[in-house]
Amino acid sequence: MDLQNLQAMKENRRAIRPLLSPSDPGDALTSYYALWHDPRRTQLTVHYDEGQRPDGFIAICQTGADLFRPLVTLRAPDEATAASLLRTALEPNRPYQVIVPVSLAAAVRAAMEVSRATLTQIYRLDPSQFQPVINVLVQRVATPDGPPRFQIESQGQVMAMAGTNWRSPVFAEVFVYVHPRARGRGWGKSVVSACTAHLLEERLQPLYMLEESNEASTRIAEGLGYRDTGLRQFVGEARLSDLAADLQQD
Repeated sequence: MDLQNLQAMKENRRAIRPLLSPSDPGDALTSYYALWHDPRRTQLTVHYDEGQRPDGFIAICQTGADLFRPLVTLRAPDEATAASLLRTALEPNRPYQVIVPVSLAAAVRAAMEVSRATLTQIYRLDPSQFQPVINVLVQRVATPDGPPRFQIESQGQVMAMAGTNWRSPVFAEVFVYVHPRARGRGWGKSVVSACTAHLLEERLQPLYMLEESNEASTRIAEGLGYRDTGLRQFVGEARLSDLAADLQQD
């Protein structure tokens, strides 16, 4: 990224800061990708109202989780603005992973062809309810991008693993994976506990996001002191619809 584009990114990020609350778990993921994700892998488009005040934005981010489908998140005061941002910023026929508040789900469905969608719950740790699980099998492993991962191995194979999908100056989202052969042993809870304790040491607020139907993840989260915030996100695999693409070209 050249100096001119880097400066433009800084100005755009400064412009949208008032649209996000740094202490709101519902804004945490969007704040990270819009404000803190690597600027070389982030495209940020800002929408301005009639008074030339920023009232919405869309962030398109290339992530290591999916090299072929950029992550898209946005904020907008209404469905019309959201649709305009989607038509302006997205490439026709390219697949994306879209994550938006439930209030903007209708705008995404209207502008894009959604092939798979779900609602995710946002859980936030209540530190007063956190009781660490001590498991000597848990190993702390360094990763190339910096933040450690916590895992349990058996016969040279990773059977349970927890780490963070992203970290902002305030929040961090915890992920967990448990091999099918290792389920029912409490190993998922053990590695999430170790990761959670690490985040508290780093003075970050741990978040845990899961699909409403994922009972196993719900048990892990609630068993460690994570509590449902009541906030929901729409997560979908989608591409700009033909109609929206035609409108974009007109």
